Amino acid sequence: MLSIGDKVVCIDSSMQPHVVEELKKDCPNWIKKDVIYTIRAIIDLDFVVGVYLEEVFNPPKWFKVVNKFMEPTFRIDRFRKIEEVTKEISVEQEELITL
Repeated sequence: MLSIGDKVVCIDSSMQPHVVEELKKDCPNWIKKDVIYTIRAIIDLDFVVGVYLEEVFNPPKWFKVVNKFMEPTFRIDRFRKIEEVTKEISVEQEELITL
């Protein structure tokens, strides 16, 4: 499960061919595959869950389906959480390092 503040990597930056022009107009700042982002908000719109990213901002737009102006979101399933790798060193390994 993703949360605000999580580091995520984009796994899908594709655009469906029939909406490419509209997306480029509505979201001039599009996501890029394999780039790491930080979630700044998670928006549940009933029909889709989207995210806002710290590194990407787009101008608000009127969405008839939700009847309000809002910044376009990116579908949450376009991202995968990056698990932080913690390096654990045993006492024996630490002793070897300090020798």
